[in-house]
Amino acid sequence: MDRSATDITDVEARSLAHVLRDGLAGLNAVRAARCLVAVAALLLVLITLDPFPDLRNEDVTTVVGGRMALTYISWGLLAAIAMLFAAATDAPALKSLVTPLHLCLVGWLVINIVFSESRGVSIQRFVLAASVTSLAVLLPLLPPTQRSFNLCLGSAALVLLVLCYLGVFLAPEYSMHTALDLTEPQLAGDWRGSFGHKNVASPVMTILVYVGIYLCGVGSFVMGPAIAALAGIFLIFTGGKTSSVLCLAIYALASLVYVTRSLWLKRLICFVPLIVMNLLTVGSVLSPALGAMTRMLPLDPTFTGRSAIWEFALAAVAEKPVIGHGYAAFWDDVTARQTAQGSEWATSAAHSHNSYLDLAVTIGLPGLLLVILVFVLAPLGNFQSAQTHNRSSALAKLFLTVWLFGLYYGATETFLLERQNPIWFMFALAVAGLHFLARFQCVAPTEPNPEFKR
Repeated sequence: MDRSATDITDVEARSLAHVLRDGLAGLNAVRAARCLVAVAALLLVLITLDPFPDLRNEDVTTVVGGRMALTYISWGLLAAIAMLFAAATDAPALKSLVTPLHLCLVGWLVINIVFSESRGVSIQRFVLAASVTSLAVLLPLLPPTQRSFNLCLGSAALVLLVLCYLGVFLAPEYSMHTALDLTEPQLAGDWRGSFGHKNVASPVMTILVYVGIYLCGVGSFVMGPAIAALAGIFLIFTGGKTSSVLCLAIYALASLVYVTRSLWLKRLICFVPLIVMNLLTVGSVLSPALGAMTRMLPLDPTFTGRSAIWEFALAAVAEKPVIGHGYAAFWDDVTARQTAQGSEWATSAAHSHNSYLDLAVTIGLPGLLLVILVFVLAPLGNFQSAQTHNRSSALAKLFLTVWLFGLYYGATETFLLERQNPIWFMFALAVAGLHFLARFQCVAPTEPNPEFKR
């Protein structure tokens, strides 16, 4: 062979090697960037830009303009980056989200905002909610493989747990409720970690228990048990009764749904107890018969004062049953409203303490119906489809468990469509995960493609 020809061949080979190496480096950089955005989103919603609030300070409830602006910018920027990544590689997954039902829900929210009692407040808060929800929905698409998704989820969970435990042991006045708290000093001693209240910390810890169990099931025998144990211990010390009771009960319910083959039986298992729970709580203030049944149960029939708030909220629903009072705009200024004698304190509540009732107050009964169709009924059908096609069963069960926990937690607390609420974020992530698993196959860890494909 001619020497010059050989030299040219060697040069071409070296050039091709450089191109391939540069291409792989670029691919790895993009994959790392996608994971970084996913972790940043999880940390932003779980830790926030203002962790460990001082509940002894009178300014703790004051909204700081600059801080809120930074919050909007952070969420908007992350959502935009996530959308660009997803659009570049996951166009079919994004197109699957454009359904008549989803469009109806978005359309109704727009109509509701137009007729809101506080249109400016509703618009402002809806923008933040749209950014947060978009990021939650896109997050399952960001990590390039299921293994990287697990690593992102586990890493964010461990960072949060370490931060919360460091707060409890090094700065307990900022990470525990104290007798000097300006509101609810009776919660003194309950752990809250980096959160502003134990009622936020406890459901987050419950979800992290599920994350730890899931990671154990997929072979993470160090990170998984550590997350489950640390989150479980923290949950106990938060004193959150609802989350503590639901934690194992929901996991058992999800396990029963998992082994049940019939979709109709799945529906009965999931929704009958949920309907009963709502009837015995909110229903107890509507019906004397249900109220009598509730009083027979071995628990506080007022559900620690929630019954007065439910009566107040039901009266608000009766005022505007169709259009509602406006997205996220009702509870800011309710002190002037009339209440039943002895229940005046209900006007100081921040929300309805029931996600479904709160939606009826704010976005009306049609809005509530659309939310139920999208976030309550559809996910179970998606799980059935994912299970039928044997798509990532362990991941599907995690999403199912988080979704079920949200449904039942919503019977006594408010979180649905609630802006940067971490429970809403994880709930929306789980609903989106079930949506994608029902339509796309999860990519194996070694495949350099997006996590979901047809």
